[in-house]
Amino acid sequence: MNVNFEKTDQVNGVLTVAIVEDDYKADVKKELNKLGMTRPIKGFRPGHVPAALLQKMYGPQVKAQVVDHKLNRAVSDYLINNHIAVLGEPMLTDDTNVNIDNDVDFEFKFNIGMAPEFELNIDKSINVPYYNIGVTDDMVEKQNEGYRKRFGKQVPGEEAAIDSLLRGSLVELDENGDAKAEGISTERTIVMPQYLHDEEQKQKFVGAKVGQEIVFNPHKACDGSASELASMLNIDKENAADVTSDFKMTVNEIMVTQIADMDQEFFDNVLGKDVATNEEEYMTKLRETIAHELVADSNYRFTIDAETVLRDMVGDLPLPDEFLKRFLQTRDEKNTAEKVEEEYPAAKAHLQWQLIKDKAATSLQVKIDDSDRKRLARLMAAQQLAQYGMTNLPDEVVDNYAQRILDDERYSEEISNRAFDDKFFAALKDAVTLTEKDVTIDEFNKLFEAK
Repeated sequence: MNVNFEKTDQVNGVLTVAIVEDDYKADVKKELNKLGMTRPIKGFRPGHVPAALLQKMYGPQVKAQVVDHKLNRAVSDYLINNHIAVLGEPMLTDDTNVNIDNDVDFEFKFNIGMAPEFELNIDKSINVPYYNIGVTDDMVEKQNEGYRKRFGKQVPGEEAAIDSLLRGSLVELDENGDAKAEGISTERTIVMPQYLHDEEQKQKFVGAKVGQEIVFNPHKACDGSASELASMLNIDKENAADVTSDFKMTVNEIMVTQIADMDQEFFDNVLGKDVATNEEEYMTKLRETIAHELVADSNYRFTIDAETVLRDMVGDLPLPDEFLKRFLQTRDEKNTAEKVEEEYPAAKAHLQWQLIKDKAATSLQVKIDDSDRKRLARLMAAQQLAQYGMTNLPDEVVDNYAQRILDDERYSEEISNRAFDDKFFAALKDAVTLTEKDVTIDEFNKLFEAK
């Protein structure tokens, strides 16, 4: 076989593979002989099928398979041996015209899209902003209030607040505000103001007292959700969406949130068993916890600013645009030319960043292994369990759940990508010079309003 590669520009090229009969004839004969030994053919014993009959029955198919195998191997070997970094996959040129059945010699031409060549060295000469977010007393107090409500309990009350639960009866009203004849009514319903969608309807319940009658519109309050209306009105979901009348609710019971006491049980619920044994220790640890969480926010912002700095250093990387657009169309029949054209700018920007990140990772010698994946899976497991209120679990429980995540193919690529990014940005943070700035949480949040 003769393989030739010609660059047409910086990121495009044509790979030509010429295959003559002598390149595949022996392999075709070998494969036909195998079929003669293994494929039952009426009237012949295995190994005694005439070569002419095998050629007639299976020749074209075997020839196509052998040529295809040799072609793919030739293309792959050439690209690997010559260190050609390909984007997408090689695609046959429009002028490639091959007839496998009738031709004996073939010439295949492939359009090749290549990654651009560029230099990127990561060192202390690179400056990246890094924002340190200060922890204020107000932040600590608000966090503490949130925890006290979260670990509090519902008790009977006389006046409803936004986070109260109200029980009572409902009666549908007509346009005059009277009970509607044969209208909907229920003796028991529950309303939780904080979860209503409409602010005006929500405020009608705030300050309500036991025995009070409240006129409101459930359809507006539930934003027309059939399932929410059905639950509130105790009717079938199929009939709920059409109910737009006002209703009168008579409040029979109000449950209010009694915040948790600042005691050992509360400290353990928030921080873990015996991490703090008095209020002073608890507030100190709470401040440390908030500071730790804010570091995660600072690090996230660093990834955004670092990307901007590295992109600016490299400039606008050229890509084989037309090749990639064609490649995207071939991957999915839903990708019309119009759709690809519309989505390509975002895809191009993503690919450019991936190339820059890979180059920087090579400079930093960043690689991931199983320990990195396990660490991330364990973090994901702990976060998912915490969402269901399961904190301070034994290590064995968290480890077992993490292993189930690792074993799930749906998460495999996501875990690898996230583990790589975690390790990459940590290495990048150590390698560059951080231009640090102390900011308030409000100043930090405004950074995301700029774009």
